[in-house]
Amino acid sequence: MATTGTESLPASDQEILLSRVFDAPRELVFEAFTRPEHVVHWWGPNDFTITIHEMDVRPGGVWRLTLHGPNAMNFENRIVFLEVVPPQRLVYEHGSSEGDPDFRTTVTFTEDGPRTRITFRMLFPTAAARDYVAKEFGAIDGGKQTLDRLAAYLVDLAKPRSTSS
Repeated sequence: MATTGTESLPASDQEILLSRVFDAPRELVFEAFTRPEHVVHWWGPNDFTITIHEMDVRPGGVWRLTLHGPNAMNFENRIVFLEVVPPQRLVYEHGSSEGDPDFRTTVTFTEDGPRTRITFRMLFPTAAARDYVAKEFGAIDGGKQTLDRLAAYLVDLAKPRSTSS
């Protein structure tokens, strides 16, 4: 069974809501989402790479990363975790620097038999802030691409590893 495509769900004018089902158990999806050795392989839109400077996934923990775009542009990101409930939920504030957060994200990991649904809810302080991030940074398409990359990574991660004799 294949993963389903990412859906952009109806949302308020201050939020972006994305959801996708993965053919992987919830614990594995949560691990792929919270461990830097996994995240480095899939986080960000297509043709982006990532440098993780620190990733402390616990309430109050900070995740600092740089997204490297295909146009040689770098995007500094700073995430502060507010809630970490393995393997069910992450809540974090996402910003671009040491200043105030740009938006709050809630990621839920819902078990559906052997499958897992991730739902991203990005809540912005105003509709204008949401529209700016959606237009200037392509947040909706970028979010869909990021979840597509996670789906591909999970397929690879689930493959049996050969052992040398």
